[in-house]
Amino acid sequence: AVFYSKEQDSNNLSVSVGDLPNETAEEDGDKDLVYSLDDRPPWYMCVLLGFQHYILAFGGIIAIPLILAEPLCIKDNNVAKSQLISTIFFVSGLCTLLQTTFGSRLPILQGGTFSFITPTLAILALPKWKCPDPSSPAGLIQNSTASLMAENRDEVWMMRMREIQGAILVSSLLQLGLGFSGLVGLVLRFIGPLAIAPTINLIGLSLFTEAGKKCGTHWGIAALTVCLILLFSQYLSKVDVPLIAYKDKKWKVFQYPLFKLFSALFGMCGAWLVCFLLTIFEVFPSKPDKYGFLARTDINIHAVTNSPWFHVPYPGQWGAPTVSLSSVLGMMAGVLASTMESIGDYYACARLSGAPPPPNHAINRGIAMEGIGCILAALWGTGNGTTSYSQNIAALGITKVGSRLVLQMTGVLMLILGIFGKFGAVFITIPEPVIGGMFLVMFGMIAAVGISNLQYVDLNSSRNLLILGFSTFSGLVLPSWFQSNP
Repeated sequence: AVFYSKEQDSNNLSVSVGDLPNETAEEDGDKDLVYSLDDRPPWYMCVLLGFQHYILAFGGIIAIPLILAEPLCIKDNNVAKSQLISTIFFVSGLCTLLQTTFGSRLPILQGGTFSFITPTLAILALPKWKCPDPSSPAGLIQNSTASLMAENRDEVWMMRMREIQGAILVSSLLQLGLGFSGLVGLVLRFIGPLAIAPTINLIGLSLFTEAGKKCGTHWGIAALTVCLILLFSQYLSKVDVPLIAYKDKKWKVFQYPLFKLFSALFGMCGAWLVCFLLTIFEVFPSKPDKYGFLARTDINIHAVTNSPWFHVPYPGQWGAPTVSLSSVLGMMAGVLASTMESIGDYYACARLSGAPPPPNHAINRGIAMEGIGCILAALWGTGNGTTSYSQNIAALGITKVGSRLVLQMTGVLMLILGIFGKFGAVFITIPEPVIGGMFLVMFGMIAAVGISNLQYVDLNSSRNLLILGFSTFSGLVLPSWFQSNP
């Protein structure tokens, strides 16, 4: 059987497609493993390896609140953005612990998913959820009220967040039912690569507007970010960096694919540093109406100073979720896409961690736990759900460490760092064109991952071409028409 694993791989920019015959699974997984599934590395190794998995998932998780900031009407509300970042890291850590302990029990990380982004943006594009225009009379009233009472300003975005929470909460019951009822295997029989390809492709294509808005604030910096990510991921990926490790009571030098693992992080940090230097030397304009102002790193620096040291996310922090039928139906598409992604990840993760291929009951349990994770994400108010991250599965094969304990440590680290309010606020200072450059690569990869599934499809068949063309084209036409004709 061939299982398809898709998730945005923002770090090594590769596609994870698992071809997993039973007779080779254990052989491939056990080969050269330093720690297998049930092994317990020393605590310091757990911390270091756990932090590495955290960094690998960082790009995908941090992108979600940055995308949702504008449609949620918190573009200029830095406190709200930092709270949203802290919440999504906290919930991702909690869901990782639940999945590795009670779910599939594989060393697999849970984080925010782009499958939920498209229906979320569609919901928030409805006329009643569009952000108020500051120049309109209603917008002027809201702005006046906001300057007097901060809670009224917060209500503008919290009511939108509650709508998304309700949609995710109810639609995730479908994933919960698929897992606990054992219907996952039955559903898989009817969903092949020809159904997966246009679905994933459209998730990437639908986000081009968000990338364009942020890149347009300074195309030079956005291009620099893209070039740095490509440099690290494509040209320096084969360059191993010598590092020192203490093992067997002596220090050893070993080669480590540092650039391959952290290409997106290094690329973003490099462009961030350039923006910082150009801001210090006043190369970027200091007036908000000038082109390039949003590339400055000191625009949101007050967000770090004003944010509390500690912020403990809790269920219902934005209020009670609201539910509407249209939002729930739209979000179900994201739930189904996320479910299909995760099943292939389980098989790939089992192979690389030295475990036998997961039985059906383990897959059902894992999908059910992901449903519970999405429900928790809805209750806490991340604006998103959770899914398995395939880039972290790829890291298992590189590090040769498949221990479940390491991923549980990653969950603990995400919980702890999610509580530090200033930690989330630091990422608000990333200039918009740097984020836009990262989006260009990341969203392009999502679209490309969808297209890559077509390698298993007979494209000489007129039937297949009709299905592919109609589903892709209608997936672009219908949302566009509904936005123009609300």
